[in-house]
Amino acid sequence: MRRIATYKIKAILEGGLSLLPGCGRFFRKRTGGTDSARYCYAVWLRHLVMTQRFRKSAGGCLGTVVELGPGDSLGTGLAALLCGASRYIAVDVVRHANAYQNVKVFENLVSLFADRASLPSDKEFSEVKPLMDDLSFPSSVLDDGSMEKNLHPKRLQTIADGLRGTSRGSPLLQYVDPVAASSVVPSGTVDMVFSQAALEHVEDLEALYQTCKAWLKPGGLMSHQIDLRSHGTSREWNGHWVYPDGVWRLIRGKRPYLLNREPCSTHLRLLTENGFQIAVEKRYPLSSRLQRSQLSPRFRKMPEQDLSTAGLYVVAQKIKT
Repeated sequence: MRRIATYKIKAILEGGLSLLPGCGRFFRKRTGGTDSARYCYAVWLRHLVMTQRFRKSAGGCLGTVVELGPGDSLGTGLAALLCGASRYIAVDVVRHANAYQNVKVFENLVSLFADRASLPSDKEFSEVKPLMDDLSFPSSVLDDGSMEKNLHPKRLQTIADGLRGTSRGSPLLQYVDPVAASSVVPSGTVDMVFSQAALEHVEDLEALYQTCKAWLKPGGLMSHQIDLRSHGTSREWNGHWVYPDGVWRLIRGKRPYLLNREPCSTHLRLLTENGFQIAVEKRYPLSSRLQRSQLSPRFRKMPEQDLSTAGLYVVAQKIKT
């Protein structure tokens, strides 16, 4: 079998440039996606529908929702508030979102929910997952009575005030970095933690899953869509597993985040080791053209299924003790 060329010189050069004094700030790119209300609507309703039957067993209340890595806006979390969440906390390493963008997305989200719009499909947003068979508005989860309460003008005004920073009293929504999150999120108070294409960027996954376990109530849920591809760092979708650690450190440079390069099995193992029961596991496969001998030594023994798993959607529930 012919060896496939995988190195991408541009990624190596960019990483090297980020190490130069004063150049790191130029690599804080926008994340893409969440500046669109329709995208946020599509993402959140997928997480809501996929976790509904497990949430019923945990009491049914949406309650406090934490989002990891919201990106360019807080739109997915705002959609959670419009579905009845009592509190939304966004946790991100880099503060991408701003008040103007958030208000714009929020206003468009209100219209989508008021119209009971169908979920945008993967034809409109090719990267949106998990894939859904039924794209109609989930009226069995969000009936007219609950939506009337969720979209009450007073509640909408409270959310809008929170976005503009003019609210008083206990905040309905908060936007913090991981360090501040430890004081903002008391242990055992969260009903749901979710993320969309964010966990592949977290350097210390074990610490993250331990933190999520501490935040969640017994029986609380996590819902994560994880993109395991190379994110343009390689000429192959899974070529990031070829780079030796030294080359990868150069590619990583001083960017605020890149990839942790952990495969699907690492996420599943860490979830079970840290007190979660895996309720839903959806792998998204892509064929691999790599020879195993091309892989970096640390990845050479990865399971064959990992080598062809480009994405993972997982629902995990904190085990009640």
